[in-house]
Amino acid sequence: MTSNDFASGYAEVNGLNMYYEVHGTGRPLVLLHGAYMTVGSMGRLLSGLAETWRVIAVELQAHGRTADIDRPITYEHMADDVAALIRHLDLDQPDVFGFSMGAAVALQLGIRHPGLARRLVLASVSYTSDGVQPELHEMAPTITPEMFAGSPMEAAYKEIAPNPEDFPTLVEKLKTLDTTPFAWPEEDIRGIESPTMIVVGDADVVRLEHAVEMFRLLGGGAMGDLAGFSGHQLAVLPGTSHFIPPGSGILDRAEWLLAMVPQFLDAPSPEEAE
Repeated sequence: MTSNDFASGYAEVNGLNMYYEVHGTGRPLVLLHGAYMTVGSMGRLLSGLAETWRVIAVELQAHGRTADIDRPITYEHMADDVAALIRHLDLDQPDVFGFSMGAAVALQLGIRHPGLARRLVLASVSYTSDGVQPELHEMAPTITPEMFAGSPMEAAYKEIAPNPEDFPTLVEKLKTLDTTPFAWPEEDIRGIESPTMIVVGDADVVRLEHAVEMFRLLGGGAMGDLAGFSGHQLAVLPGTSHFIPPGSGILDRAEWLLAMVPQFLDAPSPEEAE
């Protein structure tokens, strides 16, 4: 471990040498980035959360300082990696915040490792490939490494990745992830034990209808005046896309997220509120 406003280290989990950083003090919160991103991509959200929580910011398989290994990139594998890291670091029921790919990893964490996370915040997530906009399905097969030439994502990878020449392999693996249909059973969503907040932009890659459907599967969406609250929450961010144009993406709304997410994480459970 090293110390310079934060601690960093590597953990041997499931054949990965997984990189992580620890920022701040307090109750643990695991922060999971999106595809092609790094710890540094979480920016203001990371620093803001670290004012209250002990944020464990992870770099997932083949991202950032975590070298790739000989296996596909799947949400299930990455969820198992995060679960192993939580146990390796002896974290006691951390909260988990995931964005995009990281949100799908957090969702699978809730499905595959019930009770390991205290609460989940899932920003821009779907539980089926049909939950995303048709434009993404049309665009994903056309992705090539050359499309990233000169981009901040490619630059960050080449700067910090253990094997900078592996960027085309990352692109191909993520392209396979994005073009492989999936449909996680509705019973798995209903069975998630952790109180969950779903966050979606009103012009996001995830269809609004899908976000509402998932919220209802979790048990949300009833008339709170008469039925009470489920403990799950849904937040739709106005004028918000997934990532571009600059200034319009989910992570660009850090001030909104930092106003909403702490309230959700600190809220009493429905049982405690009675």
